[in-house]
Amino acid sequence: MFDGIKKDIQVIFDRDPAARSVVEVLCCYPGLHVIWFHRLAHRLYKRGWVLLPRMISNIARFLTGIEIHPGATVGKGLFIDHGMGVVIGETAEIGDNVTLYQGVTLGGTGKEKGKRHPTIGSNVVIATGAKVLGSFKVGDNSKIGAGSVVLSEVPPNSTVVGIPGKVVIKDGNKVVDGKVEVDLAHDVLPDPEGEMLWCMQRHLGRLERRVIQLEEELKNSDNKSVQQSE
Repeated sequence: MFDGIKKDIQVIFDRDPAARSVVEVLCCYPGLHVIWFHRLAHRLYKRGWVLLPRMISNIARFLTGIEIHPGATVGKGLFIDHGMGVVIGETAEIGDNVTLYQGVTLGGTGKEKGKRHPTIGSNVVIATGAKVLGSFKVGDNSKIGAGSVVLSEVPPNSTVVGIPGKVVIKDGNKVVDGKVEVDLAHDVLPDPEGEMLWCMQRHLGRLERRVIQLEEELKNSDNKSVQQSE
């Protein structure tokens, strides 16, 4: 149990640069408190209890502003940062090392029975205000942009934005109209030496124009002197 508590605290230090001390983390991080409440409620729920786990969940929501249904499955290393308004549904499943921000909802889309909430893979980041609704999976190592509404499956290693959410990056490549856009412009590469020569050429051009200007000014000055002497 104590090893688990240490890991929970370390997760906060790893992902939140604002964390200063263990005492601060223990006293001031509701995302940590709600996880501990949920572990107790989830164990009771798995043993067939219903009312008491829900009561524990409601107490945790009152104290933290975060609601996790006792039936939700939560993996290791979950970090809920600024978690006010976070809602996690009964059949939601969360993998390891997931990060949720304020206002995230892992919910359903109706009154269907059985699995009706999303499955979140490992190493997923879901940004502020995002809504993931439905019984589909968000693949490992994916990111959901702030304010997005995700209604369909997200492949691994993807970035999703918009309403409804669309995959815009997959495996490091841009996605256009649902297709991965392969960058074939292999000739468009940085050329430091070429850039240096171009800068030198531009500088020489400026010097040349300045010399011509000075020569013209000197010539005009000489002409005026000759005219005055005459």
